[in-house]
Amino acid sequence: MVKNLTEGRPLNLLFFFALPMVAGNLFQQLYNMVDTAVVGKFVGEDAVAAVGSSFPIVFLSVAVASGLSMGCTVVVSQLFGAGRIHEMKTTISTAIISLGVLGLLIMGLGTLLAGPLLQLLGTDPDIMADSRTYLQIYFGGAVFLFLYNTLNGIYNAQGDSKTPLIFLMISSLTNIVLDLLFVAVFHWGIAGAAIATIVAQALSALLVLGVLTASRSCYRVQWRNLKVQRGILKNIFVVGVPSALQLAVTSFSNVFVQSYVNRFASSCMAGWAAYQKIDAFAILPMTTLSVTATTFVGQNVGAGNWERAKRGIRCSLAIATVVAVVVLVPLMLFARPLCGLFNQEPEVLDYGVYFIRLISPFYLIANFNQIYAGALRGAGDAKIPMFIMLFSFVAFRQVYLLVTYRLFGTLLPVALGYPVGWIVCSVILLLYYRSGKWMKHSFVTS
Repeated sequence: MVKNLTEGRPLNLLFFFALPMVAGNLFQQLYNMVDTAVVGKFVGEDAVAAVGSSFPIVFLSVAVASGLSMGCTVVVSQLFGAGRIHEMKTTISTAIISLGVLGLLIMGLGTLLAGPLLQLLGTDPDIMADSRTYLQIYFGGAVFLFLYNTLNGIYNAQGDSKTPLIFLMISSLTNIVLDLLFVAVFHWGIAGAAIATIVAQALSALLVLGVLTASRSCYRVQWRNLKVQRGILKNIFVVGVPSALQLAVTSFSNVFVQSYVNRFASSCMAGWAAYQKIDAFAILPMTTLSVTATTFVGQNVGAGNWERAKRGIRCSLAIATVVAVVVLVPLMLFARPLCGLFNQEPEVLDYGVYFIRLISPFYLIANFNQIYAGALRGAGDAKIPMFIMLFSFVAFRQVYLLVTYRLFGTLLPVALGYPVGWIVCSVILLLYYRSGKWMKHSFVTS
């Protein structure tokens, strides 16, 4: 259902817009855990390692697809807010064609270069064959990954977060069923897991495309009128490329933090792994509200209502703060049993609890960088948030870790590597936001 976010109480609109997205992200995380469990139980630990060794490359493709779809979301939301429906339809067709073609290109290149890419990552020769098989099949469905993310962005841009949730649930359940069928029943091994993934992605993409084609709403896809407009394509990439780079580079920067944790005992490494699994769930509301802020700001900037856009940003921060507190209380109280879901060793549990109780309170600060970055992207300013996040999460964090580890050689400053980056990023983004320079990047008013 299309929802105009330029009217009504921002707090209510943002909260109910975010709920289906949070549910979808939680559902996806649960699916990923089931997927790994199926492969581990019915194929073996080598298969899990093979999938894990492919993860950096898989994540890079997801980051590119998600980042570029963010460009589509921003441009569509601004045009929707401005009531420029004809241009919005042209943007939708431009995004579908261009990102679909890019998906085909990555599908071909990824399939051909899977082996060399895995060698570049230093993949263990014992699992190289399985890793290559998984990656080649995964890239065989890259076009569906790009299409789904693009179409999902179109729905979100117009205030509809419920419809994508339905398609995500269908896709995830299909993937689980096919995993069990192909891996446990047909014994196709790791190839079966990869095939299940691309079939589910294809199903979700084609379902969304079919609904958009049959729809009578303003975002209906009309195949006869599909075309690419260079100016619109440029606008999509102005937001999409920095968003994709930021997602990819900041996530890979986490490897550096891991490298310092790895210098301590194996029980410390295992405790860190348990913390990260819990953290993946705990930060979902925060990242979801960032996307929500992007859409809200995009529509209101398109409508020329900057004060309402700013009010929406304040409401997003308020919701994110309340949610962070709600998440923090059980995390702090039940840190040990939560870690126990992943490991029962007493020393590992001690480390896991230590990391949770030390780092989790800083979610209250991390909220600021997520909300402000999402809001600035919604206004059409994606480059500055990218530079700020890359400086804070990559350059500054790595220098901080290098210096503090050499000076102290203890676990505490290493564990604070994440929070220190969040603090620096939040402060710089807040200063930039208050400067007002981000208000000069709207695609509708420029």
